[in-house]
Amino acid sequence: MASLNVGNLGEYLREQRRQAQLSLRQLSEAAGVSNPYLSQIERGLRKPSADILQQLAKALRISAETLYVQAGILDERDRDEVETRAVILADPSINERQKQVLLQIYESFRKENALDTAGTAPADGAPDASATDVMP
Repeated sequence: MASLNVGNLGEYLREQRRQAQLSLRQLSEAAGVSNPYLSQIERGLRKPSADILQQLAKALRISAETLYVQAGILDERDRDEVETRAVILADPSINERQKQVLLQIYESFRKENALDTAGTAPADGAPDASATDVMP
């Protein structure tokens, strides 16, 4: 069987498994995947689905987004955005309305910075009004 182009996913998974001090069999049982299938993933012979990656991440107690980046499902910038949103949504100290407002502000800043890097920022250097409209 030829090795698929799955980047460093297999090596990364093997290293995470070893750091967690789990055998191949222990991880396969914890993640609910077969031992031979996990072995093939680690050797780069199989490309797992996002669902399988999520099961493996949960069993390893690591971020699923990290595995998605390793597998080429997400790029590094996407992962940062997903993780930021997840942290905001998981914060128990703020209510749902506050979370939504924070996400709106975050998105407006991302859009503003994307415009700035594309060279289409307002000529006077003033921030986009949408970034300040959400603030009280």
